[in-house]
Amino acid sequence: MTAQQVNIAVPVELAAEIRARVASGEFASENEVIGEGLRALSQRDATIERWLRDEVVPEIAYDDAHPEERLTIDEVRARFAAKFAGRV
Repeated sequence: MTAQQVNIAVPVELAAEIRARVASGEFASENEVIGEGLRALSQRDATIERWLRDEVVPEIAYDDAHPEERLTIDEVRARFAAKFAGRV
């Protein structure tokens, strides 16, 4: 992979965490810490996109096709109240 230098400014707390992770031996350099963080963000974003595509969109489509099955806000509240009764 080709590297390109980028200068960034981070809050003092994040800079300390980056240095601490390198000092612990978890990472060989500050660049590796930042790279791993960006990879984790990309993975999280991909996971959210899959969830939206595979679960949320089909549920919305089903709901649109079956409006008679929708619950009113009062029905939702009653179900939550029944489910969580006595858990306080």
